[in-house]
Amino acid sequence: MAGHLTYPEAIFIGLLQGVTELFPVSSLGHSVLIPALFGGRWAADLNVSTPESPYLAFIVGLHVATALALLIFFWQDWMRILSGLWTSLRYRRVSTGDERLAWLIIIGTIPIGLAGLLLEHTFRTVLGKPIPAAIFLTLNGVLLYAGERLRRRANRPEENDPAGSDERIAQHRLGDGLLIGSSQILALAPGISRSGVAMVAGLLRGLSHEDAARFSFLLATPVILAAGVLKIPDLFGPLGSGIHGQVLAGSAASFIGAYLSVRFLTRYFETRTLTPFAIYCAVAGLGSLLWLTLTG
Repeated sequence: MAGHLTYPEAIFIGLLQGVTELFPVSSLGHSVLIPALFGGRWAADLNVSTPESPYLAFIVGLHVATALALLIFFWQDWMRILSGLWTSLRYRRVSTGDERLAWLIIIGTIPIGLAGLLLEHTFRTVLGKPIPAAIFLTLNGVLLYAGERLRRRANRPEENDPAGSDERIAQHRLGDGLLIGSSQILALAPGISRSGVAMVAGLLRGLSHEDAARFSFLLATPVILAAGVLKIPDLFGPLGSGIHGQVLAGSAASFIGAYLSVRFLTRYFETRTLTPFAIYCAVAGLGSLLWLTLTG
C-alpha cells in the first residue's frame, strides 16, 4: 500500500486540506479536482470515489489535524462555551451569552451530523468525481456572490454593535443556529464549501462578516473532529496499512495550514467580504470544467 501514496503527495494534499477546509473554497472539491488536473499517478492515488482507496484513510488523519488546529486556536473560547453548556445543564437554563452560544452550536451541528452519517458515502462515491466537482465549485462561487448581493444593510445591525463577537452571535435565536447549521449539508457535494455556505447563511440572518466567519469556524470544529474520529479505525485497518508515515506527514501539514488559515481569516473578515473567493471559485470551477471536458 505504501507505494500508493507518496510523501510529496501526502504533504501537498495535507497542506491543501488544511487551507481549503477553512477558506470558503471547498476542501473536498479541491481534493477531487487537483489530482484529476495533475493526472497520471496523482489521479490514480488520490481518488476519493474509490471505495477501498488508502486515500480515504489518509483523509481521516487530515480531518483530525484540522480540527485540532481549530481547537487550539479557539481553546479559550471553547473553555467558556463548555462551561456555559455545563451551567446550562446544571441549572436548567439558557440565560447567559456562553450558555446560548453553546446551544446555538449544538443545534447547528445536529443537522449536518445526521446528514453526514446518512449521506456522506453516497455523495462521495456518486458525486466525488472531477466533472461534478468542477460544476459544484462554480456553483459555490455563484452562491458566495449571491449571498453578498442579497445581504441588505437592514439585516446588519451588528456591525455597529459594540458588544464582542460571541455576545453578538449569542443574541440570535436558536432557529438561526439551526438554519445556519443546516446550510452545511450542501457541502456534502464536492465543490460546495462548508464554511462558505455557513457564512452566507449567517450573513442573511444578520451576522457581520466577522461574526459569520467565527460562527462557521466554531460550527466546523465538532463536525470535522467527529468525521475524523469516527473513521479512525480505518487508519489501523487494511486501508491504512503501510501509509502511517504519510498520514503523519500530511496531518502535520494540514495542522499548520489550518492554523495559519484560521488566524488569517479571522482578521481578514473583520473588514472584507466573500467576493474575492466567489470570483476564484467561479473561475477555477469553469476553468477546470473546460479543461477536463477538452482533455477527457
